[in-house]
Amino acid sequence: MRTIARLDIKNDFVIKGINFEGLRKIGKPIDLSNKYYIDGVDELLLLDSVATLYSRKNLFDIIKKITEKIFIPVCVGGGIRSLNDIEMALKSGADKVAINSAIVKDISLLKTAKKNFGASNIVVSIEVKKNLNDWEIYVNNGRDKTGKNLSNWIKEVQEIGCGEILITSIDSDGTQKGLNQELLDHIKSLEVLVPLIISGGVGNISHVKNFVKIFPEEALAIASAFHYKLIEMKEIKKLYYEKKNNNS
Repeated sequence: MRTIARLDIKNDFVIKGINFEGLRKIGKPIDLSNKYYIDGVDELLLLDSVATLYSRKNLFDIIKKITEKIFIPVCVGGGIRSLNDIEMALKSGADKVAINSAIVKDISLLKTAKKNFGASNIVVSIEVKKNLNDWEIYVNNGRDKTGKNLSNWIKEVQEIGCGEILITSIDSDGTQKGLNQELLDHIKSLEVLVPLIISGGVGNISHVKNFVKIFPEEALAIASAFHYKLIEMKEIKKLYYEKKNNNS
């Protein structure tokens, strides 16, 4: 059970919207990273929300400053398009990189990334939305359809190999109304062989409790609920502690 603080970054600010729209500034990434680290989160997930769309440079300088004083795993994503981008992110202090659009565009990048850096350093990021009766993969920060469905895509990337899979619900992102239950049920029905990170919709501690019931061994990424102080990390730690003791 891991709790990950998710920071979506645009230029020099952490931003947050609803369903990837209506973005508003929250604060500085270095300040918020330090706060969540002190609060006791297990990992940090830093995502450049516009790097892929506008081909802007990645947040390598910010990563360097963050990782100087933070000693938990840091994953960075957004605009990772090449082996050079991966290398620069890792050299800047990131422990892992999350890749979405570039892998969808060219699956061979996942193969070469695994070969050069090892599967454990690669997180396949998936943005998904319910269309008709299927779960469709999106890219470019939830803007563009791909025609790929979630179950087939998970199977494909697992066959190549990756360390983790991050799944973000576009429908639930930023709503604070709870994780997408229908999506969770669908994921549960799939054969997922690598650790999962689920993101999108957490707004209070009851949502975390529900997640733990369904996925007791997977990771939960939280953004809005931390940014707006709707949940404190100590509440989650207490929940995890009680869950662990009840199972022992």
